[in-house]
Amino acid sequence: MLPIDWIILAGTLIFIVVYGVWKTRGSKNVQDYIRGGNEARWWTVGLSVMATQASAITFLSTPGQAFHDGMGFVQFYFGLPIAMIIICMVFIPIYYRLEVYTAYEYLESRFDLKTRTLTAFLFLIQRGLAAGITIFAPAIILSAVLGWDLTTLNIIIGVLVTIYTVSGGTKAVNVTQKQQMAVIFSGMIIALILIIQYLPEEISFTKALEIAGASGKLDIIDFSFNLDNRYTFWSGLIGGTFLALSYFGTDQSQVQRYLSGKSVRQSQLGLIFNGLLKVPMQFFILLVGVMVFVFYQFNHSPLNFNPAATNAVSQSALAPEYEQLQRNLDRIQDQKQEMSIKYANAGNFSDGDRDSFKAEMLQLNEAEILARRQATELIASANSTVETNDKDYVFIHFILNNLPRGLIGLLLAVILSAAMSSTASELNALASTTMIDLYKRNTGEKTQEHYVRMSKWFTLAWGLIAIAVASIADLFDNLIQLVNIIGSIFYGNVLGIFLLAFFIKYVKSNAVFIAALITQSIILAIYFLTELPYLWLNLVGCLLVIGIAVLLQTFIPTITSKPETNE
Repeated sequence: MLPIDWIILAGTLIFIVVYGVWKTRGSKNVQDYIRGGNEARWWTVGLSVMATQASAITFLSTPGQAFHDGMGFVQFYFGLPIAMIIICMVFIPIYYRLEVYTAYEYLESRFDLKTRTLTAFLFLIQRGLAAGITIFAPAIILSAVLGWDLTTLNIIIGVLVTIYTVSGGTKAVNVTQKQQMAVIFSGMIIALILIIQYLPEEISFTKALEIAGASGKLDIIDFSFNLDNRYTFWSGLIGGTFLALSYFGTDQSQVQRYLSGKSVRQSQLGLIFNGLLKVPMQFFILLVGVMVFVFYQFNHSPLNFNPAATNAVSQSALAPEYEQLQRNLDRIQDQKQEMSIKYANAGNFSDGDRDSFKAEMLQLNEAEILARRQATELIASANSTVETNDKDYVFIHFILNNLPRGLIGLLLAVILSAAMSSTASELNALASTTMIDLYKRNTGEKTQEHYVRMSKWFTLAWGLIAIAVASIADLFDNLIQLVNIIGSIFYGNVLGIFLLAFFIKYVKSNAVFIAALITQSIILAIYFLTELPYLWLNLVGCLLVIGIAVLLQTFIPTITSKPETNE
């Protein structure tokens, strides 16, 4: 990176932190600190909801996901618009009518304190882990760029985002996320334009899509019911709807975003705005990843995009064998370049020739996949501790090695801005839940200044916990999948509790509490002991807790013999 990249990167991040602190200084009461004074208009709510979900993981992992596996991941979001409509019709009016600060306050009025506490505790576990991952993701980037220690970077990034979140609470999160989303959209659009310009002169955008399609990267919809396929139309529509209902309807990091709205209508419009824009946004980010794939049909790429993995094997006794594999990959890519150009210009040939070119492209793709698999095995043999999964490094490798100076700093600012916006929302929600549902509910009445002060201390504490989680995080399979897996393990259970509260009035608190404990144990067992795709955990968890609670209430009525004072 040149000085201009450092200036753009540092300038963007410092501006966001300073602006957030300055704009939101002086919160005097809980209403201001946790609900932002209920001043947010619909566009602020919508952008804040979107920025909370679109972490650095989105801009790191999603292009890499598309590079390796194509556009099918977009099916994950098919249920989101349906969930937005349900939340607008059911969840938001109830939350506003009860004037709650957190989603879990409602559960005490419907059930009892222990159910509220359990649900809040489940949220704190899964969101505390996820907050660490959202810090860890951008640390990977700077580690690859600067060669710095990951733990040091986790601390730096965590401290930066904690500063303005502690200072201004929800309002600081909302006002900074508008600037962050502007940086994000600008950077990704510029990246796509540059990728297209970098393609050979005879390869237009349309021809680039034809090449991607011939390689199977544009296979968006999979209508199969095969549970071995993680992303299908049905898992996205059904499992995705339940995941989105759980996340946007019961996860405090999102609930807090739209509870800051000026009115019920402003909050509803903000969520509808998010529902309309989210799927196209994810489609666009995946398309960027597909275009990176097309770019590397005409340019050489490394066997493994993780520089640490390449260095590990290059410094071992297996280096000659690895170098030979890289030369083989270079030859394959030279052949792919020739065949891609032929296929793109196949309009000048017969249909038989076009099919022949496509078949050869697919064979070359298989040869490349085999070479990368062999490289992975060599890396693991050279150093079993180094990360061989390189999906999260694909886009950053392209940025660092191909973008003009200055734009490198901008794209890094995009990813770090996304990390800060998402992490800020998470810390803000974790602190609010801890303060409202655990501390305030279980202590005597205090002054508003005391609660604001405690909220800041809880924000700081969760910031430190997130940094600690980030310091021991691993790449797992893919960062964006890891975050969604963590959520799916808990979300279905929590959503089921809320649906029982909303719609099945005869089920009482003890039945729900016992059902929730049983369900969480079963879901953990299913995840660790079976191969069920994680999206289905949301549906299974939701149905389990509802079914078990109804059965307990119906067939063991003595379970509610103790009077319940909260209903």
